[in-house]
Amino acid sequence: MTDQLTVSVLGTGIMGAAMARNLARAGHTVRAWNRTRAKAEPLAGDGIQVCDSPAEAVRDADAVLTMLYDGPAALGVMREAAPGLRSGAAWVQSTTAGIGATGDLAAFAGEHGLVFYDAPVLGTRQPAEAGQLTVLAAGPVEGRETVQPVFDAVGARTVWTGEDGAAGSATRLKLVANSWVLAATAAAGEVLALAQGLDVAPESFFDLIAGGPLDMGYLKAKAALVLEDRLTPASFAVDTAAKDARLIVEAGRQHGVRLDVAAASAERLERAAAQGHADEDMAAAYFASFDEPEKQAD
Repeated sequence: MTDQLTVSVLGTGIMGAAMARNLARAGHTVRAWNRTRAKAEPLAGDGIQVCDSPAEAVRDADAVLTMLYDGPAALGVMREAAPGLRSGAAWVQSTTAGIGATGDLAAFAGEHGLVFYDAPVLGTRQPAEAGQLTVLAAGPVEGRETVQPVFDAVGARTVWTGEDGAAGSATRLKLVANSWVLAATAAAGEVLALAQGLDVAPESFFDLIAGGPLDMGYLKAKAALVLEDRLTPASFAVDTAAKDARLIVEAGRQHGVRLDVAAASAERLERAAAQGHADEDMAAAYFASFDEPEKQAD
C-alpha cells in the first residue's frame, strides 16, 4: 500500500485539528468532521475537506481517526459514521476513552469489519501542532502499514504496547501517564496557592529548588501560565482533564487500587470548572484553592 492515504478525522478540537493539519502536510488526503462545523472550517485553508456528517467524512477512507471527548462520544459518532464505513478500514481510536469504553469501541469495530487500533496520544497543543506527539498504540501487526504513516504524521514516536486493541493496553498506559500529569498539575496549583496565602513570593520557592531533585520544568511551565495569566488558549482544558481524572479513579477502583490524589484532582478540576474556568488550561485548577473565583496569583 502506498504511504499516501485517505484519512478521516472525526473531532477537530485542540488535538484533532492539529493532527488533521499534520496529516495533510504529510501528503495524505484528509477529510474532517466536527459536531460544531465552524470549528472545523479553518481546516479548509490547509487543503482539508470539511464534511457535513461523519458518514460523508469516512466514505472510502483508508483510516478513520477519532479524537473526541470520551468513549460514549466516540461510539456515538462512529454509529453516525456507520453508513459510510468501509469494511477493512483501519480505525485509529485516539480519544482518551477509558478501559471499559475501549472494549465497547473495539466491539463496534468488529461488528463493522474495521481493524481497530487503540491509539491514545501523549502531548498537548504545542507538540500536537508540531507533529511531536507520542502515540501509544495497540493493534494487529497485519495492517500496521496503514496506520504507521498516520502515526508518523502526527507524532515523533510510536510506542507499541500490544497486538490486541480491544485489550486496551495503550489506554492503560495512557491513564497511568495522565495520572502523573494530573498529580503534578494539582501540586503546581497548590504550591502557588499556599505561597499566595502565606505571603511567600513564588520566585522564592523556585529559587529554593533550582537545580535540585525537586526542580521540574513542568512545574515552572504550569506555574507560569497562572502567574502570567496565559491560561487561554488551553493546551489541555480543565473540563477534559477532569474527565480524564474521573476515568483514572474509576480504572483504579475497578482494579482494587484507591487513588486519593487522582480523586482530589478530579474534585479540584470540577470546582475550577464550576467557577468558570472549564475551557482554560488545566493549570487553572489553581483557582479551586480559593472561594473567590477571581483570585489571582501575584
